[in-house]
Amino acid sequence: MARPRLFQEMKKTFLLHAIAAHFSNGLIPAAVLYLFLSIGTGNVFFEHTVLHLILVTLFAVPVSFFSGMNDWKTKFRGAKAPIFIKKLILAGLLFFLCIAALTIRLAHPDVMTEGGLLSRTYAGMLLAMLPVVTLLGHYGRKLSSQLCPPGKPASPDNPY
Repeated sequence: MARPRLFQEMKKTFLLHAIAAHFSNGLIPAAVLYLFLSIGTGNVFFEHTVLHLILVTLFAVPVSFFSGMNDWKTKFRGAKAPIFIKKLILAGLLFFLCIAALTIRLAHPDVMTEGGLLSRTYAGMLLAMLPVVTLLGHYGRKLSSQLCPPGKPASPDNPY
């Protein structure tokens, strides 16, 4: 009997933007970890995992972006506050960095074993994604705390 109630509760608290944002925000640090493992061990299979993680991130970013735009319009009535502008710019930057890194990697499959400026550029783009997702999460937390101030329990209408 608990199963239908669990599914109803999951449906009520399902937040597409939060899921998509946390998904990509978790994949980027994992990609950087695998990049370091690849550099440290010389194992190309670790670097192949970087490619896959960035590719999945590339598909998650638009879902996060458009669901965030929907949340912005519905929960914040499209307010033109600086925090939203920052999040829009950071989301665009993350998408650009994903495309640029994937372009380099797909055009030069052995980019990390070749070395040189291109491999440093590729690694730099991956590393640059870390502060981007960190700031996106930081600003997201600030916004969610405005929806549900500390000490105030979440309601079914506002599960933040």
